Amino acid sequence: MTQDQITLFALFGAVFGLLIWGRFRYDLVAFSALMAGVVLGVVERKDAFAGFGHPATLVVAMVLVVSAGLVRSGAVFLITRTLVDASRSLGSHIAIMGGIGGILSAFMNNVAALALLMPVDIATARKAGRAPGLSLMPLSFATILGGMVTLIGTPPNIIIAAIREQSLGEPFKMFDFAPVGGVAAIAGIAFVALVGWRLIPVRDSGVGGDKLKELAPYIAELRIPKDSKLVGKRLAELTDPAEHADVALMGLMRDGKRRFGTGRNIAMRAGDVLVLEAAPDALDEFRTNLGLEIAEADNPAANALGEGVTLIEMVVTDQSRIVGKSAEGMGLAWRKRTTLLGLARRGQRITARLRKTVVEPGDILLLLAPTDSAEDVVDWLGGLTLADRGLSVTRDTKTWLAIGLFGAAVLAASVGLLYLPIALGLVTIGYVLAKILPLSEIYTHIEWPVVVLLGSMIPLGAALEASGGTELIAGSLLDLTQGWPAWMILTVLMIVTMTLSDVLNNTATAIVAAPIGIQMAQSLEVSPDPFLMAVAVAASAAFLTPIGHKNNTLILGPGGYGFGDYWRMGLPLEILVIAVSIPTILIVWPL
Repeated sequence: MTQDQITLFALFGAVFGLLIWGRFRYDLVAFSALMAGVVLGVVERKDAFAGFGHPATLVVAMVLVVSAGLVRSGAVFLITRTLVDASRSLGSHIAIMGGIGGILSAFMNNVAALALLMPVDIATARKAGRAPGLSLMPLSFATILGGMVTLIGTPPNIIIAAIREQSLGEPFKMFDFAPVGGVAAIAGIAFVALVGWRLIPVRDSGVGGDKLKELAPYIAELRIPKDSKLVGKRLAELTDPAEHADVALMGLMRDGKRRFGTGRNIAMRAGDVLVLEAAPDALDEFRTNLGLEIAEADNPAANALGEGVTLIEMVVTDQSRIVGKSAEGMGLAWRKRTTLLGLARRGQRITARLRKTVVEPGDILLLLAPTDSAEDVVDWLGGLTLADRGLSVTRDTKTWLAIGLFGAAVLAASVGLLYLPIALGLVTIGYVLAKILPLSEIYTHIEWPVVVLLGSMIPLGAALEASGGTELIAGSLLDLTQGWPAWMILTVLMIVTMTLSDVLNNTATAIVAAPIGIQMAQSLEVSPDPFLMAVAVAASAAFLTPIGHKNNTLILGPGGYGFGDYWRMGLPLEILVIAVSIPTILIVWPL
């Protein structure tokens, strides 16, 4: 190996190691690696920021904006309102929601599709009286599968099309992925709806229609006011009213210290804070019956319980503004007049004061916010609500205009009339001019960490290819599979790519694996297209862990899942995807 290859392999090894560790966010890791590459001389200075102007980066950003426009116009809920019915059996519900999710994610970003459908699925679970964990994982997997079908469905497809253009002079078109991705998606969604959901362990997240009230998830705090009839009584005397309201008393906090166990026999004072575990409705019943107040008495909105405030259940994503901070540190009370009423963190005990607790991805927050600004609070925090707030129908008079503009752009890009980034750019301009999407919101819908990840990894990937690194990896895989038939070589490539995608960001996986696939094809003197298609499907098929795909992370808290729950349905699904994809690739994209 050359010195440049050694340096680049070391950089990629460090990137992969840090991404698996998860201590630092992926955009910081990737950008730091890019800067290190420039300083070490393996990335040319003139190429350092070329990735930020790369067509793949621009398309990913604009797909997110266009997806937001489709949501805000009410175009998507036009479908879901009609087709979703809580009276259906679980299998039928999963099949219909999975079909809707798969179709939507083919034409909009699959993360946006899940973000839209997740509240619908949870609301349906509540009405049906079942745990949302039974249907959320199938919905997540269906939206991931649907993204494989078109060029714009998922970032790996966009990246692979761009890499093909650089290497072979022409990108994949809008529906070139459809034969292979469509077969994988149909087979996968059918498996999920018929068999897969039966493999999911029954979990109670406490946010759906679960009947296991004793596992209600929110850790909350209520303060004893000065004139309360509870002053002088023992905490143990609250056992009966707590049980009646389905509230679990965890202890009492005084002078900033929690008192468990023996604290139950201490006489309560004004200003003491009760620490309890409860569902939102139970919490409100308990507070009302005993005349308690919200613990954040310094927040003017905290105790104004009436028509002026509303309760919001919000799941925290890895991109949320509040991740790594506390409600107090964010200034949630004085900035947004919002109170953190409860926090759910599956499987972990919260020992700090609620407003001082550092929030993590997957946490579910119970917020008390002014009704007129509740939407702004959730948007500002960057979370997803677990109840339909009607955000997607705020421009419902423009529904068909939004659909028409998007459909025209897809058609123009598909037949080659317009370059895809230009077509999506025109849709974005059209949405702004038609006031479907406010100009002030354009940049808030772009996932800038993903942009930074792409902009940083593309130059590193190009440097690895230019140094001969990808050729070296491809040669090693070919040596391993020497004398094997083509379908076995493609299978090995898919397994390696899937394994990477299960623990890494699928975008980073595609950037690394696509050039390797091209090198393998060139060494075998066959068409690179089947190898690129194998990488495209495998890079998106991240079903074994909650960290392989953002959709899997989003459902972790609301579904009440553990880290080891995903592989139960995910492993047979990945095997199925490989089994149906390999013959389809060899038929549609012959060597």
